[in-house]
Amino acid sequence: MDRIRITGGQRLSGTIPISGAKNAALPLIAACLLTDKPLTLNNLPDLADIKTMTRLVETLGVEATGGDVTEANGGRRLTLTAANITETTAPYDLVRTMRASILVMGPLLARFGRAKVSLPGGCAIGTRPVDLHLNAMERLGAEVELEGGYVMVSAPNGLIGNRVTFPKVSVGATENLLMAAALAKGQTIIENAAREPEIGDLVHCLNSMGAKISGQGTDTLTVDGVDELHGADERVIPDRIEAGTYMMAAAITEGDVTLSHVDPGALEAVTALLRSAGVIVEEGDRTLRVAMDGRVTGVDVETQPYPGFPTDMQAQLMALMARAQGAAMITETIFENRFMHVPELVRMGADITVHGASSLVRGVDRLVGAPVMATDLRASSSLIIAGLGAEGVTEVNRVYHLDRGYERLEEKLTAVGALVERVSDERTF
Repeated sequence: MDRIRITGGQRLSGTIPISGAKNAALPLIAACLLTDKPLTLNNLPDLADIKTMTRLVETLGVEATGGDVTEANGGRRLTLTAANITETTAPYDLVRTMRASILVMGPLLARFGRAKVSLPGGCAIGTRPVDLHLNAMERLGAEVELEGGYVMVSAPNGLIGNRVTFPKVSVGATENLLMAAALAKGQTIIENAAREPEIGDLVHCLNSMGAKISGQGTDTLTVDGVDELHGADERVIPDRIEAGTYMMAAAITEGDVTLSHVDPGALEAVTALLRSAGVIVEEGDRTLRVAMDGRVTGVDVETQPYPGFPTDMQAQLMALMARAQGAAMITETIFENRFMHVPELVRMGADITVHGASSLVRGVDRLVGAPVMATDLRASSSLIIAGLGAEGVTEVNRVYHLDRGYERLEEKLTAVGALVERVSDERTF
């Protein structure tokens, strides 16, 4: 089983190219199902989740061609053609590994009038926001049934536009509804829609394919359904979470790192917080310079939907705050059970106390390397950051989580001075 070995205490200096955004690319891959014409995607990252989503649409009958590196940052170009769809069932074996697989439901339902999708990751309806996806489809006239761990949705006479108000902000449900509504009859108004940059990227792609969607960047989106969509040639936006992760890595090592191929505007909440902690952040043309001299100052934060501080950066910030001067209160408002990285950081000497949805982080003078276990994607990157800022050797196990969301992580960190290597053997913890 692979693990990442980090020898801490190295100051990071140099340039890190940022890859295309995984969370933007996944719905764009699903969008190919809305038309029989080719959809070409550029700047795709080479990640496990991207490969899983591509395999999923191929299972449905999509032809995927290309995949070669065409971007200076390693981004790939892939053409997806859904002219010969032979299946409308998304099987458990693929869906179980990635929750974003449910995004094929909206396009299949809109174009073919039916879809059968395994409940992702053993999710129970009502405890995670899968119910928001299903309620939205019902508002467009679909019938929903649950059987044998699968969701079956059908609308043999087509979907009908309607007003849909989400009770809570959900990126995935907004994306699924946008794709379904694009081919619905009449107008759909989506209220309390997610505003993340990844939503904007999907709207841009759908409009390039012939959809009529307005309100991008606001919490109210209006979709005027069309009879059919055509192909397009789109470029995936930069990954703001990958960029934010390397910003934290630069800060904890008191380094000086420039991020290239990045969108500074999408990182305003992260940038503002780091500046309040004493970090130097300079914005350029598709670049960000992050520099730090000494330890950061503890700052409080509460995760919020975009444009607030992202939940996907909470774990990385906690690793940085573990070495801060003073204390920080980090409150998680988006997902429950997202403090599973805390015990692993404590193993490295962090002083963290969890109080319900909040964690009090008291900065310590030193972290010490230790064998730790990654529990999820963002927790994995928090342990990498902690290892970079710790004394001695840290070994992060279960790094398959990292491979879902970080492209060439060891290579990028090594290029700026980190001592990081991937070790493959049968050792387990």
